Amino acid sequence: MRLKGRHWIAAWLVGFLAVTWVVYARQAAAIRDARELADLRTRSAGLEARRADLERRIRAAQGRAILVPRAQRQLGLHLPADSEIVLLPVPGSGSH
Repeated sequence: MRLKGRHWIAAWLVGFLAVTWVVYARQAAAIRDARELADLRTRSAGLEARRADLERRIRAAQGRAILVPRAQRQLGLHLPADSEIVLLPVPGSGSH
């Protein structure tokens, strides 16, 4: 059975619509993925900024200016005077 002219037109129209739908679906998925990628990059930048702030705060908290007053206040420790420092020799190390 041979297809008549209108059947060819219908077949081409269905084919065109199928290809158009596939292209539209791929474009929609690409746009959705691009938005998600942009959101993830924004979130990553925010997390990197938070990490840098936390690392800065950790470095500041490890400093002598913070630790000494806290150790004095909470643990009752004090900085040793020169007379309180005792140098201990390492066992087994003789002068050769």
